[in-house]
Amino acid sequence: MNRLRIDPHVHSEASYDGHEPVELLLKQAAEVGLDGIVVTDHDRIEASLRAAELAPDYGLVGIPGVEVSTADGHLLALGVRALPPRRQPLSETVRWVHGEGGVAVVPHPFQRLRHGVPRRVLADCTPAPHAVETYNSWLVTGIKNRRARRFAEHHGLPGVAASDAHRVGYVGRAYTEIDTKAQTAESVLEAFRTGATRVRGQRTPVTVSTRHYAAGAARKSGYYARAGALQSATLARTGALRSATLARAGAVRTARSLYDISPLS
Repeated sequence: MNRLRIDPHVHSEASYDGHEPVELLLKQAAEVGLDGIVVTDHDRIEASLRAAELAPDYGLVGIPGVEVSTADGHLLALGVRALPPRRQPLSETVRWVHGEGGVAVVPHPFQRLRHGVPRRVLADCTPAPHAVETYNSWLVTGIKNRRARRFAEHHGLPGVAASDAHRVGYVGRAYTEIDTKAQTAESVLEAFRTGATRVRGQRTPVTVSTRHYAAGAARKSGYYARAGALQSATLARTGALRSATLARAGAVRTARSLYDISPLS
């Protein structure tokens, strides 16, 4: 039996409020001991598909996903490879995710300032989502997490935990722990469907948080330094080629003017 740690709610630079490339998020996930993340950008899935494809290179399970804006609030669609219809009622979007073989998870419920689904809508949703995010690390007081947990318990819905990270240093601050027979995307999704999940998230001590954030910042700096060096090298090569082309063209024009050579018609 494999015990896996999955952070199912992470944002990349493809989100309007995200900051990091998927390669950096994957590297951070591997460094902090996760077994997988799901990049769930707002109403965009291209970066998540790429992250899922690259994940095995970092020793991680690759699972695509998206945080879609429904008419009633946000919904995580895990394991899908296409963008769900936007601005549709929650129940219709959940049904679409079911039909695509994905897992529907309601993130940060009841938090209207963060586009959380209202309690009444979630209670009446048919079909019901597979799970509710009962621990979201991007909170200050924890009151909303407790309300989400009580709701999930009352309605018999599995609870999951996620970092909702928008910066690399916060990846894995909360995660969902599962036991699976195989370390595959489908095994992870099945655990979410059946509720074989354990919430893992607690207030990170300042020293640990600072250390992880500093490590993430260092990785970020290193990544952009390498990216900048590659870009500079590319620009240098492009500039050299352009200079050589212009030099050759200048030499030809000079020769023609000296010897009165005209191109054949």
